Amino acid sequence: MNDIPPPPPPPSQDPDKVARQRHFAIGIFRLSGAFIVMFGFLAIMQRFSWVQGDKAKAFGAIMVVTGLFQFIVVPRLLLALFRQRPPQ
Repeated sequence: MNDIPPPPPPPSQDPDKVARQRHFAIGIFRLSGAFIVMFGFLAIMQRFSWVQGDKAKAFGAIMVVTGLFQFIVVPRLLLALFRQRPPQ
């Protein structure tokens, strides 16, 4: 009753290539987290004209916490995800 053919099996991938891609992804997340932290500290120091005073300190603190989360926690979550075997 179902006329749709099954999808083709995924092509086999080179494990070294997959490992490089995963390492690159983790590195990009860490680098962007570091940039977010630096941006947050610049906002706390009120280096931007569009946010000043207490708003700058609150905004900067939020950015620093977000950047630290992305720098520390997200790569660990990605590692845990990468360790799982793909569904068969």
